[in-house]
Amino acid sequence: MSTQHSSRVRWFRDISLDDRPLVGGKGASLGELERAGIPVPPGFVVTTGAFEAALAAIDPDGTIRRRVAALDADDLPAVTAAAASIRERFMGGALPERLVAEVSGAYRVLATEDARTPVAVRSSATSEDSAEASFAGLQDTHLCVQGAESVISSLRACWASLYSRESVSYRLRLKLPEEQVAMGVVVQRMLASRASGVMFTRSPVTGDRSIIAIEGSWGLGSAIVSGEVTPDKYIVSKVTGEILKRNVSVKALRHVADPAGGVRVEAIADALQQQPVLSDAEITALAILGRKVERHYGVAQDIEWAIAPDADREDRLYLLQSRPETVWARRDAQPVAAPTQRSYDHVLAALSKPKR
Repeated sequence: MSTQHSSRVRWFRDISLDDRPLVGGKGASLGELERAGIPVPPGFVVTTGAFEAALAAIDPDGTIRRRVAALDADDLPAVTAAAASIRERFMGGALPERLVAEVSGAYRVLATEDARTPVAVRSSATSEDSAEASFAGLQDTHLCVQGAESVISSLRACWASLYSRESVSYRLRLKLPEEQVAMGVVVQRMLASRASGVMFTRSPVTGDRSIIAIEGSWGLGSAIVSGEVTPDKYIVSKVTGEILKRNVSVKALRHVADPAGGVRVEAIADALQQQPVLSDAEITALAILGRKVERHYGVAQDIEWAIAPDADREDRLYLLQSRPETVWARRDAQPVAAPTQRSYDHVLAALSKPKR
């Protein structure tokens, strides 16, 4: 079944950053990476058009968006009650049959010969990872989802997570127009990751643009995200490529795919706990890829990566996501001081500050 030209499903190869309104921030980035020749696990995005079709099916009168827009961000009981009610409608409402058929068909194409190939189902809101807002962590990600029926269930859950109390409160505080908020959902083949982690193309601690900071641990990256393991940390010079610093931690557990679906926690053998997860060659390869991605986007990046066996059982480096670094970018955008009429007013203001 071909889904390449569907209004409800778009494959990564057909997506660029210009498609953010159609596939959300995460989906647009994955498509851009694939088109730039960066290795990413294959997948597709269930578009915002599918979200709008689902919303119209479960809310034909358009009351959901009006109800959210009328909420007061400071009235948490009202926000909580409204959010819970809306999520129930997404999880229980009837979806258009054509939508379900297209998503199920795309999953079967992605799964090829195995009808239960595990995938990651990840929220990709149109407003996430923008210059004005970051919704990271506010919406759902489901790992190791198996079978078309489970994919549809996780799809519903991702849409519903757009109406979590935290997400609704956040966009109310930012005064984002509710009619412009929509959700794409990424469906991407899961990797049997030997190691996973994150990479920043400027220091997340100091903002130093001359280094790349890499963190990694055994298994799936969800162990790092959940805070259950302290990752190894490496610092690489962008200028020379030299590994400037390495800090190898004790890693007592890892997250792995559960054959029954989902993720399970697995103890790591004592001999492996204090072993570095990355070789020098792998650290260098990551840094080279990080510089390539940063050059492509033109701004510092916050990158998720994984190392997993390919079809020939050879370890291969993949990127799972890349988004603009926001913390230091926001600080760079803020003026050091407000402009004054005379150049020496800044000096006078500093001298007149009371001593502590």
